[in-house]
Amino acid sequence: MNFKVPHSLKVEHEELHGELVKAMKIPGRVGEAARTVATFLHQHFVHEEEFALPPLGLLAPLAEGKVTPEMRQVLTLTDKLKAELPQMVAEHQAIVGALQKLVVAAEAEGKPEVARFAGKLMLHAQTEEEVLYPTAILIGEYVKIRLAK
Repeated sequence: MNFKVPHSLKVEHEELHGELVKAMKIPGRVGEAARTVATFLHQHFVHEEEFALPPLGLLAPLAEGKVTPEMRQVLTLTDKLKAELPQMVAEHQAIVGALQKLVVAAEAEGKPEVARFAGKLMLHAQTEEEVLYPTAILIGEYVKIRLAK
């Protein structure tokens, strides 16, 4: 079974990446700080799209009460997320640290739109930790319980 990252999350990641690319092109400290963010962010987004976010594609069918034996395959992803969660959170800490430096540079160089972007990306990371990752893990636990019956 193929598990897909929900379209809304995929679009949000693309928009965040696009804003980061724009910031990277700004000369001076802002561009330099944005490039540092990018070095931390790229591999993290790859991990998210590989195993952290695809389980969320099952939310709608599960909410409708649909559970199929093929859904058991999601356990590979959710088990990996559980195992990798400390690393994912550590990556967020590094990303947020780089984003805080981007905010300082953006404010110093009169680029409030870049500072707003950095704030938006920090909030995105917090949402992942507080909502998306736990939800993905719960999807795996729910599928286990339902298919054990």
